[in-house]
Amino acid sequence: MFIPTIASVAFRPGRKSAWPACFLVLLWLLLPALALAAKPLSNSDCLDCHSDKTLTTTNTAGRTISLFVDVARLAASVHATNACVSCHTDVGLKHPDDNVPARAVDCDRCHARASASYTLSVHGLALAAGRADAAGCEDCHGTHDMPAPTAPDSPLYFTRQGATCGACHDREAADVAASVHGRATAAGFRDAPTCTDCHDEHKIHSLKASTPMMISGAVCAKCHASERINTKFNLPADRVATFFNSYHGLAAQYGSTVAADCASCHGYHRILPSSDTNSSINRIHLVETCGRCHRGANENFSFGKIHVDGTTANGGDGLGGRVNGWVRQVYLLLIFGTIGGMLVHNGMLFGRKLARRLSPGSRTVLRMNRPQRWQHGLLAASFIVLALTGFALKYPDSWVGHLLGSSEPFRRWTHRFSGLLLLAVGLVHLVYILHSPAGRQLVRDLLPVRQDLRDLQAMIGYLGGWRADKPRLGRFGYAEKLEYWAVIWGTLIMGFTGMVIWLKLDVTEFLPRWVVDVALMIHYYEAVLACLAILVWHFYHVIFDPDVYPVNPACWDGRVSEHWQHEEHPLDKT
Repeated sequence: MFIPTIASVAFRPGRKSAWPACFLVLLWLLLPALALAAKPLSNSDCLDCHSDKTLTTTNTAGRTISLFVDVARLAASVHATNACVSCHTDVGLKHPDDNVPARAVDCDRCHARASASYTLSVHGLALAAGRADAAGCEDCHGTHDMPAPTAPDSPLYFTRQGATCGACHDREAADVAASVHGRATAAGFRDAPTCTDCHDEHKIHSLKASTPMMISGAVCAKCHASERINTKFNLPADRVATFFNSYHGLAAQYGSTVAADCASCHGYHRILPSSDTNSSINRIHLVETCGRCHRGANENFSFGKIHVDGTTANGGDGLGGRVNGWVRQVYLLLIFGTIGGMLVHNGMLFGRKLARRLSPGSRTVLRMNRPQRWQHGLLAASFIVLALTGFALKYPDSWVGHLLGSSEPFRRWTHRFSGLLLLAVGLVHLVYILHSPAGRQLVRDLLPVRQDLRDLQAMIGYLGGWRADKPRLGRFGYAEKLEYWAVIWGTLIMGFTGMVIWLKLDVTEFLPRWVVDVALMIHYYEAVLACLAILVWHFYHVIFDPDVYPVNPACWDGRVSEHWQHEEHPLDKT
């Protein structure tokens, strides 16, 4: 009666429009459906069916699985505060009357990182390839009764991992259970490796195609290179180190994919102590084990030691080990005695020849006066200390860092003091070239001129074989001028950026923090440039040049030979 009444009002004669009334009619008809849709699906609605212990279904792999939800176990799981529809987002009020099965839960909605790792695992890749029986999240973690992995009733608890993984990998699980690892796990030792310790957790990978370096260095070494685990279980502390010092280990480190790794000898899952007659490294099985790679291996070959530290006095157990130890001692004495005697002989011979070559009588040309030598010496000393302390600060674990000790304040303040000394030498040099006739002449002789470019072109032609003679240079050639002005440029750059870094709190009172970062970047790369320039350019001209090797003595007493002066600077009239 109500609907016809509304309709009669809506469509009575004389009414201008029926649309408002029609809207009211439609709204009245849709109110029950809207109220039904607005009602959230509660856990109790789901449990009306899923509390039935006999409720089952068949999954895509053809296995019968239970749909029963134990309320008590759900309340004790890590998802206790989640509603059913929090995970089963596709389930609505029409379920199950619409006969549409619930889709698999998308764990990625809450566990994106773990899910991303899983997709790269052997299980995730198999699932992506169409393997419906590949293990998913629920196969390892459980479904509704999902306890924390640290809970003893969790399928991922360390004592239960074997059974969980064994649901699919029964043979491997049986081998692990019989191994030293499995026995230790069963005895309650959490430090014993489980499936996920070797194969990882979500990004589970097969180790069958792994390289020897991966298995030995990344898997086995996680435990057997651990001082804590080796001490706790009374295991040899050197097994990883001595393996990598062996032929197999060295081959693995250099990229071999066929060299034997730990598992090649000890096994993969059924790892047993050598005292066990079933072990692959027991004496009765060694010929067979070695023969897998070394065809024709016999007992004498297979009884050789693998984990032998050749750097110790004891070369191993038994007669062979004692002989190895004796041989080592004899050769150490022979090496130190023979080579030491050779070094003493040649060192004395070298000293006599060097003294004769550097005698003042053979060097009559004054190249550097005393003030210049002092400035050069202080510059060289401060530069060397700055380089050593600077790189020790940048790389504290390097050999330079160890050379300067473990005190970071010592390195820092030594670096700063050397920097101040370098700046002081620069100021002294500035005073010298402004107020000393020799200094003013020095700068005039070091000023770049067009002739330097012509000399450089001529030298390139000489070095390339296009000219018969090298260019004739004056007091300073392009090489010395390049060095001199590079030192001035480098000192200014390093001094300015060094002070910015040192006084960073004061600098940031007026400038943004990134200015200090840029100064640090410039300071570091300018130091690299300066050190390489000294090693490659300066050291060649004053050390490695055959005409001056092992060193140009002008830095010490300022003098060079007439022959060298005529060869290198024939136009110098000073």
